[in-house]
Amino acid sequence: MSLRKGGLVSNHTAGQDDESLRAIGSVEHHPLIRFIELQDKQNNVTEVEIPVPFGKIAGKWFGPKNVRPILCLHGWLDNSGTFDRLIPLLPADVSFLSIDLPGHGYSSRIPDGMSYYVIDCIPLILSIMREYGWTKVSLMAHSMGATICFIFAALFPDKVDLLIGLDALKPLSFYADRFPQRMSKQVLKFIQADIRNQEKSEPPSYTYEEMIDRLYEGTAASVSRETCPYLLQRNIKPSRKFPGKYYFDRDNRMKYNVIPGWADSVNEELAKRITAPFLTVKAIDSPYPGSKEGFEQTVSILKESNPKYEVVYVPGSHHVHLTEPQNVVPVLVDFLRKYWNKEMDVVSKL
Repeated sequence: MSLRKGGLVSNHTAGQDDESLRAIGSVEHHPLIRFIELQDKQNNVTEVEIPVPFGKIAGKWFGPKNVRPILCLHGWLDNSGTFDRLIPLLPADVSFLSIDLPGHGYSSRIPDGMSYYVIDCIPLILSIMREYGWTKVSLMAHSMGATICFIFAALFPDKVDLLIGLDALKPLSFYADRFPQRMSKQVLKFIQADIRNQEKSEPPSYTYEEMIDRLYEGTAASVSRETCPYLLQRNIKPSRKFPGKYYFDRDNRMKYNVIPGWADSVNEELAKRITAPFLTVKAIDSPYPGSKEGFEQTVSILKESNPKYEVVYVPGSHHVHLTEPQNVVPVLVDFLRKYWNKEMDVVSKL
């Protein structure tokens, strides 16, 4: 594992971060990039690289290095920066390892010709556990990451001791008559993206300010303009053709990844198998993935089968943990106080 150490612990609050981002000056000289780097140092963040057969999984370690961390998974097309404003507001004695999933952030892409499949992240979690020597894993995840952790906790209930899902609960379900047409379109678009990757051509480039606009608009304002830099930090590279401009460096094949398309009855059976303390945080201003009825049905099953399941509704967008972390923190702190147990010296080999 490769580790690059950060600096001192930060006392910043979420509100102070917003004001600093607004006051830092013109984006022409890219001070926002330096701002995020400085904040990582202040928050004592350590960059981590975990070897995998196709390269590496990159991540950010927050908190003590001799405590088994809560493994954090981000959402679709995001990266580990999604937790940058949330984790520093959580208890300092809790460690967190926020990773970039394959094809995202600083993590390696899968080989050319291969497609991304959400289920592939299940063995990835097992690989990370094996690398660090964990027998148990604690999980916190957003959106797509939360659905991955839902599946993992159901398949391996004896390996999960805590699960937090942010604005997502279960895998999406699709109408059977629509699935073949949708899948065929995804495959054709994936082929085009894969060919572009193999051509090694540089994607379209933009100024940093334009990158903020594109991310803000692409998330339908779920990510505020002030917090876009936290996701852009690990998502862009300087253009080799146009000085002063950047391009998105994530693997475009991810736009056409394959997500589980099974029926809600499968999700219901999975829900019955989850025994770990489980918290779902639902953002009130965010649409329900799939349907509200499907969400509420799964919540009902979890409440009936798991006495340690909780669902809490908070004001905010789909990225509330990033844009308004103060809305989420009290809920998470209360849950961690009840169920988190410190496991020491499990990463001493680092």
